[in-house]
Amino acid sequence: MKVSCVILNYNDSETALALAERLLPYESLHQIVLVDNASTDGSGERLAAFAAQTEKAVFLAAPCNGGYGAGNNLGVSWAVREGGADYVLIANPDVEVSQSCIRSMARALEKRPEAAAVTAVMEDETYGAWRNAWPLRGFVRELLAMGPVSRRVFRPFLEYPESRFRGKKAAWVDAVHGSCLMVDGAKFLECGGYDEGMFLYQEEAVLAWRMRTGGYRTILLLNASYRHHHSVSISHSFAGELERQRLRETSVLYYMKHYLFINRLQERIARLWFWGIRMEIRAAGALRLLGE
Repeated sequence: MKVSCVILNYNDSETALALAERLLPYESLHQIVLVDNASTDGSGERLAAFAAQTEKAVFLAAPCNGGYGAGNNLGVSWAVREGGADYVLIANPDVEVSQSCIRSMARALEKRPEAAAVTAVMEDETYGAWRNAWPLRGFVRELLAMGPVSRRVFRPFLEYPESRFRGKKAAWVDAVHGSCLMVDGAKFLECGGYDEGMFLYQEEAVLAWRMRTGGYRTILLLNASYRHHHSVSISHSFAGELERQRLRETSVLYYMKHYLFINRLQERIARLWFWGIRMEIRAAGALRLLGE
């Protein structure tokens, strides 16, 4: 089975190239597809120069920055249709993943024909070792999951119970973090891939929804892990916490409208909830300044 890796870049070629260089010697990878999302800092030229030096890497230039979903869709589509890949590892530039983890993910997909995606436990610099999976949520739970305070208070209501994973090497789950996951290329494309109507955030829920609707399942490997240097690439592009929050709100509202089919009253409630979250962020920022 051929396994390719897609690395999406926007104005952070240093991080993207560092990952590509680490992955290049991996015998488990057939090809590395570097996608530049119309960077404005010369990143595309640097990625293209790197790809030109080895037959194992390919460079693709997106015509515009359509966001996370559009860029990764471009890479996965090319890897499958032109590169002949069976499975595609979608990796954020700010992750570290071992060859053994990649092989474990590929074996999991190969053994379970009903699976379309697989990931491993995420070792995150901010959150520590994280189970890296959560159930698809309805309207109320999506709102609770967004709030800095509410997601902590209602965490047992928002996450899988520990009993779901205890004593297991792998478990079936709904949504998984998009920083490092492997997809069955043909099934991913059959389900429509990522929704390109969203620029950033909430892609995991959409992909989980589309795969479940298509009759496919997702695996979380509990005996393998990768490391995520939290939000390195995103922070380079969107420095402000409030700016990231507004992007998140736009994506969550899009998801609610197109996949949860909320009504106008629910939309008003969501917008009011978002306003409250922004007030929390401003208050936290003011407290930090007072403490300095």
